[in-house]
Amino acid sequence: MTNEKTNVDTMVIGAERGGGHRSRIDGGRRSGHGNGDARRIAELEREVRELRRANEMLKVYFAQELDLDLSPASAAVGTGPGDRDGPEIAPVTPPMAADAVRWDPAPPYAPRTPRPMAEFRALGPIEAVVGGRLVDLGAPKQRALLAVLISKVGQPVAVDVIVEELWTGNPPPSAITSLQAYVANLRRVLEPGRAPRTPATVLRTFGRGYLLDNRVVEVDVHRFGERATAGWRALDRGEPRQALREFEAGLTLWRGQAYAEVADTAYVRPEAARLEELRLSVIEGRCAALLAVGAHEMAVAELEAFTQAHPLREYGCELLSLALYRSGRQAEALAVLRTNQKRLAEELGIDPRPALQHLENEILNHAPALDWRPVPGGGI
Repeated sequence: MTNEKTNVDTMVIGAERGGGHRSRIDGGRRSGHGNGDARRIAELEREVRELRRANEMLKVYFAQELDLDLSPASAAVGTGPGDRDGPEIAPVTPPMAADAVRWDPAPPYAPRTPRPMAEFRALGPIEAVVGGRLVDLGAPKQRALLAVLISKVGQPVAVDVIVEELWTGNPPPSAITSLQAYVANLRRVLEPGRAPRTPATVLRTFGRGYLLDNRVVEVDVHRFGERATAGWRALDRGEPRQALREFEAGLTLWRGQAYAEVADTAYVRPEAARLEELRLSVIEGRCAALLAVGAHEMAVAELEAFTQAHPLREYGCELLSLALYRSGRQAEALAVLRTNQKRLAEELGIDPRPALQHLENEILNHAPALDWRPVPGGGI
């Protein structure tokens, strides 16, 4: 046994010194010994170490992907000081035991919704929230640049379009330089923890243009659209209380004119107009839900102000007339319909839509169909 150990030690020493005889293979049997055996042993040991290291790296990777809890090896993934593209994988020592992997108690297929890197508010003057705090978006043109990008979040906006919008078709020679400075400033504000010379994640360069990545940001415009859709669906299902909650949650997001900084520019104007139309329809939907739950007087107060501001919106007039009738004010209900009919004829040269004509006849005849009937669970 001592002789065998001495031979192995001699082979390892010989391998380190580079001396000894080369192994020979003869008829499938090895003859001779020397630094070849030691080298082969060293190579095998190195391969084993590499396989173990690769195994631990794979365990860490799949644990992250499958949301597993790794103990004690979870500290194996870290970010080195020179990391630019992702985390640096450090060797794991000692190897992790097989029973060290524990399933997270959450459902295995529950979707993960990471917190957005930035939240943008465009239903009014442009605002941005980063890390839970409102951030300073800088000079007016820098804010206008962000507003243009938010209006097309997830889509690239060409530099030429941005320059046209920011300088209203009359850009100075320094426009491109100024634009690049605005982009750099916004990137610092929106990603304060980004390492120097690393690619931006929120405000990205895309071809000859820029885009806000909708995978890492959230915009109140989208939340408003979701609330509006949910409200109308609830109303259609006969759930006015749920509709009220959805409509009111959507309307509270508004702080003024959408995309206020650039609402009048040619590029953003159609989107601002679309959102304003949607806002008005949500107000009407909310009033319809108020009528459905029996809050007639409340609906009258809101609809009177609404129809004064938007006298040509026929649905608003229809709702106001019905609210007045259910409040015991039949004459005023008829007056609303007849005033609307006259205004449409004089200003637009058209007749009221059939629904308003039908409502007028039903009010005149005190049709039972106009009476309010409680919806199960429909109180406010």
